[in-house]
Amino acid sequence: MTTLLEARNVTKIFGGGLFDRTKTIALDNFSLSISGNAPAITAVVGESGSGKTTLARLLLGVTAPTEGSVSYKGKDLRKLSSAESREFLNDVQVIFQDPFEVYNPFYQVDHVLTTPIDYMHLAKTRAEKWNLIEEALETVGLRPEETLGRYPHQLSGGQRQRVMVARALILKPKIILADEPVSMIDASLRATVLGNLKRLKDDFGISILYITHDLTTAYQICDNIIVLYRGEVAEAGSVDEVVRNPKHPYTQLLVGSIPVPNPERQWTAEAEPAFPNAKPSEHACRFADRCPMAMPKCLQQVPPLYQTDPHRAAACFLHEKAPVLAAENMDSVFHTNAVSTSR
Repeated sequence: MTTLLEARNVTKIFGGGLFDRTKTIALDNFSLSISGNAPAITAVVGESGSGKTTLARLLLGVTAPTEGSVSYKGKDLRKLSSAESREFLNDVQVIFQDPFEVYNPFYQVDHVLTTPIDYMHLAKTRAEKWNLIEEALETVGLRPEETLGRYPHQLSGGQRQRVMVARALILKPKIILADEPVSMIDASLRATVLGNLKRLKDDFGISILYITHDLTTAYQICDNIIVLYRGEVAEAGSVDEVVRNPKHPYTQLLVGSIPVPNPERQWTAEAEPAFPNAKPSEHACRFADRCPMAMPKCLQQVPPLYQTDPHRAAACFLHEKAPVLAAENMDSVFHTNAVSTSR
């Protein structure tokens, strides 16, 4: 299986320099490989500050890791030649959280569609260029005659975001990094954009890393899931197994916070931590000070990933009888192709 994009034992630390002694570990010993020939949608979920956007920036080469490496086709992103960088930009595309910030308000939306075609020399004639654009817009459910020639403020948030999906599709990438792509659009339009993302995988064979804080949308469209907490992997594996029967206390907290349309459900506050006044060591489990099931060793040691099931791993001492899974082998528990039909 060909590995197209890989993060291997990546750690990213901010601060800690000469003029800033405080250090923030945004991502700690994280590994992930994305195949070029087995398309899947993998969710990266967690609350604010968990390291989700830092991961996206590292995979795009915008930020360099403090430790470890990010590679494209086996070569470090920082060492790519000009030709390899162009190929990387073609194969790996991004869809941002706020579509309005991507647009220049002085240009019509056509500009964001024609620019990649011109830069990558994808069309030999003007007619061929507009055929590519119209085909991409129609694929994401937009009418070219109602979209082209307009300025960003003349389109709705959902339309602007679908234009960005169309822009990515024009390049026929192998991977799309979607960073909170539906968090800033109306709920009524989210299903359309999510459907577009799922279609990119099913119809065009594009792998998607779906970064979100919303477990509900992750469950709707994803094959696999990675739960991050303060830069560390709490749980990972098949989205069905992780969401339906979470093994890590933090994942259980996230799943328990999902609204359920049941008026008889009694909402309760977050459970009291086992050691409310504890001061965990620097090398403790990062969830130890909030965990209702924490043990003394949780305050002193970082738990490894334990493979609790064939398609799931959890970093929690509650499962220490299970075999340890090396961080760089985390994605061995993923489903790489079919999405369960039970959703």
